[in-house]
Amino acid sequence: MTFLDPRHPFFRPLWRRVAVVAACLGWGLFEFASGAPFWGILFTAAGAYAAWVLLIVFAPEE
Repeated sequence: MTFLDPRHPFFRPLWRRVAVVAACLGWGLFEFASGAPFWGILFTAAGAYAAWVLLIVFAPEE
């Protein structure tokens, strides 16, 4: 079991993958703006990981 499984059928549409990445990065920026750097770093790192897994190295199954 992985932290984020790109082979799950939920992540097949591109808009869902982009939405997950945008939500994580957006929430990280919100946390930085509200003065919570720990949570900002945590969510920004999760967004960067999600971008890597879901957008950069994503290989759709036929």
